[in-house]
Amino acid sequence: MKFSRDCGCDRARAGRRRPPALLLPPLLLLLLMPRAAAGPLPNADSSGEAELEEVAARRAALPDSLRLARLLHARAAELQDELCEKFTVCRNSMEMLLRNNLNLPKVTEEDGCLHAGFNEDKCLRKISSGLYTFQTYLKYIQETFSSENQNVESLSFSTAHLAHILRQMVVNPEEVIIPDAATQESLHTKLKSTTAWTEKITIHLILRDFTSFMEKTVRAVRYLKNTRSFSV
Repeated sequence: MKFSRDCGCDRARAGRRRPPALLLPPLLLLLLMPRAAAGPLPNADSSGEAELEEVAARRAALPDSLRLARLLHARAAELQDELCEKFTVCRNSMEMLLRNNLNLPKVTEEDGCLHAGFNEDKCLRKISSGLYTFQTYLKYIQETFSSENQNVESLSFSTAHLAHILRQMVVNPEEVIIPDAATQESLHTKLKSTTAWTEKITIHLILRDFTSFMEKTVRAVRYLKNTRSFSV
């Protein structure tokens, strides 16, 4: 599948039009809204009802989260194909010549995302943390793979949204690891120091691992949706 190119009429329009992936359903937008300011504590009954409503909202968000995860997986795979077509940097190519020391996020058996031994909270923490970490890598691709700048920008924006949504499903969202500014800057500097040829292989490796990460994310969110076993 080829990415669509902007036509002249699109460029003539004022402002930048948001990509379709960013038009999230109202339920997901509700989850993205900031929490209300602190006020009087509710009584026990109303607090319990609010908690049940919040759990119900999180469960209801799973189908839309699954659709967004599938879209991200498909777009990453398409970008890999574009890279292969334009620069002949393809799967099973010369990537082994580059020492893979990128420390890209991966979902492993210990993360509780496999059906056997599935651990909802642990898996959601891992996935959301990984999506936040991928932000710096996607920024690097956006700056380097200039011909697909808008597509990668959309990919990055949607990844950030999914990371935020899944983070809200974690029992303690503060346990989700979000790289600080210094860590992001250090990684970005390291990535930008690569040579012209090496940068294409680096992009290939990032897209390859991001696609794999999203494939496992799709499986985990689909499992949650089908079992409706989400707990607080």
